[in-house]
Amino acid sequence: MGHDHSHDHGHDHGSGNKTRMLIAALLTGGFMIVEAAGGLLTGSLALLADAGHMLTDSVALALGWYAFHLAERRANERLTYGYDRIKTLVAYTNGLTVFVIALWIVYEAWERFSMPSPVLGGPMLLVGLAGLLVNIVAFFVLHGGSRDDLNMRGAILHVLGDLLGSVAAIAAAIIILVTGWYPIDPILSVLVAVLLFRSAWALIRDSGHVLLEGAPTSLDRDAIARDIETHVVGVRDIHHMHVWSLDGRRTMATLHASLESGMAAGEAIARIKARLADEHGIGHATVEPEYGDCADARNDHNNHSH
Repeated sequence: MGHDHSHDHGHDHGSGNKTRMLIAALLTGGFMIVEAAGGLLTGSLALLADAGHMLTDSVALALGWYAFHLAERRANERLTYGYDRIKTLVAYTNGLTVFVIALWIVYEAWERFSMPSPVLGGPMLLVGLAGLLVNIVAFFVLHGGSRDDLNMRGAILHVLGDLLGSVAAIAAAIIILVTGWYPIDPILSVLVAVLLFRSAWALIRDSGHVLLEGAPTSLDRDAIARDIETHVVGVRDIHHMHVWSLDGRRTMATLHASLESGMAAGEAIARIKARLADEHGIGHATVEPEYGDCADARNDHNNHSH
């Protein structure tokens, strides 16, 4: 009763990122229709495949926008940290979908390489150039947002995949116009797929680490514990320490602090929190002060930091 600690931090970039995501979703979805029509008119399977790619991406961008929308909701008694982690969940899902798209591109490339079909290179080139322009605009719209946000990284990854797809379509169209060699289309598609695999794996790894509540790679939990023991007066020992990130940007910690007898608990907690915030960028910490034996010592012998 009366504990309205909503933890409403970290939304300074949220509104701008949300608007950027919506613009990119509209650009991608709008041009997807144009590219699909171009693919049907030219007989280009490459353009149709890229239109399918852009359809998936526009849906992913729309989901990313909705994740930002949900993250703006205040924390409540059931979701005490709010909805921020939805952005990370969407980023993880985006990474998986890009991985599947890359597999599909490889499969399609193999099919096309086995049975090359004629393509109208001129119209294909025009549609490819228009797609490149749209994707460059969408990329720069997203690139102006926060690169620390995993949801934004996922969105940029999707648009980058579309941009590379447009470059490949343009290159293939030029080579087809000059030489008439149709297999260049699937060859360039595989190159794009390899780049997508690499980026998707990085996004899945980073967002998965956040979802598993792993310690941020930039922080050393044991070093932080030693730092507090060394620099905060009245602290004998730090143990049962956990460090994790809520959304890839906001870092949190819980810890037990064994205090010298006579050291005021409130004063020690304030100093520890100040040290964590000022030196290690941990803005939210829960500190359990102790005198003598640890209250959890009987229950957990494997969770000490050092």
